[in-house]
Amino acid sequence: MWCSRTVLRRLQRIAVTPLNITGGLTSNMQREMSTLPRVYVTRQIPPEGLKILRESGQVQFQLWDSDDIPVPRQELLEKVKGVDGLLCVLTEKIDAELLEAAGPNLKVLSTMSVGFDHLSLEELKKRGIRVGYTPDVLTDAVAELTVALLLTTSRRLIEATHEAKTGGWGTWRTLWLCGYELANSTVGILGLGRIGVAIAERLAPFKVKKFIYTDVAPRPELASIINAEYVSLDELAKQSDFLTVCCALTPETKEICNKDLFSKMKNTSIFINTSRGGVVNQEDLYEALSTGQIAGAGLDVTVPEPLPTNHPLFTLKNCVILPHIASASYSTRNAMSALAANNLLLGLRGEPMIKELKL
Repeated sequence: MWCSRTVLRRLQRIAVTPLNITGGLTSNMQREMSTLPRVYVTRQIPPEGLKILRESGQVQFQLWDSDDIPVPRQELLEKVKGVDGLLCVLTEKIDAELLEAAGPNLKVLSTMSVGFDHLSLEELKKRGIRVGYTPDVLTDAVAELTVALLLTTSRRLIEATHEAKTGGWGTWRTLWLCGYELANSTVGILGLGRIGVAIAERLAPFKVKKFIYTDVAPRPELASIINAEYVSLDELAKQSDFLTVCCALTPETKEICNKDLFSKMKNTSIFINTSRGGVVNQEDLYEALSTGQIAGAGLDVTVPEPLPTNHPLFTLKNCVILPHIASASYSTRNAMSALAANNLLLGLRGEPMIKELKL
């Protein structure tokens, strides 16, 4: 398991060979730099990654210099023409149109994300483009946020804060704002990987009675770390007091959390999703929440993102929605940025990336 603080220090030292320039750039040096691989960075990524690119002396790069507004599609299609490398984030759709616009020079794509559903993997494979991504470094941050969201939802903290602020806090009442506790509960994990294990490790001290999980196949090595039992998807739904979704978005998992799943869950159960919005059928989730089929839901991811403010899920008191912030800690985002930069540089040098997606 990687710790983002420790990893960041290592990543700062991996692929960077700083330029040693005194007295300014000579004309020869300028000519040499003009022949360096061209890179486009689609967002103002956190400073550690930009520092690595700037100080490496290995690339010349252009940057969409904003963190608030994604690069417009037409601008992106124009900027990628002829580049050797592309560093993107999950808001950019990397498809056949973009790869065609980039042309045959593009050899390396580095995404500052652990998910890759924004990438057309078949098109990348067809063109022989290597792909770097940033797993592991965000495990701790995502696990922490998942636990926070679970507790916020199950103990109705958003409702409670609203009542305190708006005058609803009156005399003490026996069942007012009661929620559900973790002690003696069964926690189900849909998709047991690094993050699922890290979530369970953080929940165990709350005296959880049992961990269960489902996946495409049993994962005994990971399961043994948290003493989790493999069950079917139906059993996961039926047994879980808390069901947390940790799977990747694939054609097989698209809308896997739907009416069929929710109908099998307890009416006291809490549903948590910090993976990808596309694994949930949001209309079915709304129905389950509004009819009392399940007790509550906490979402860090939705379809689309951002979720329109008039979406029905926002009208429900028993649904907590966050704006996709699971990895949003300073150390983790900087570590992701540094890893993405190092993957890009190593890939352009023809060397093994630190984290490469095998196509």
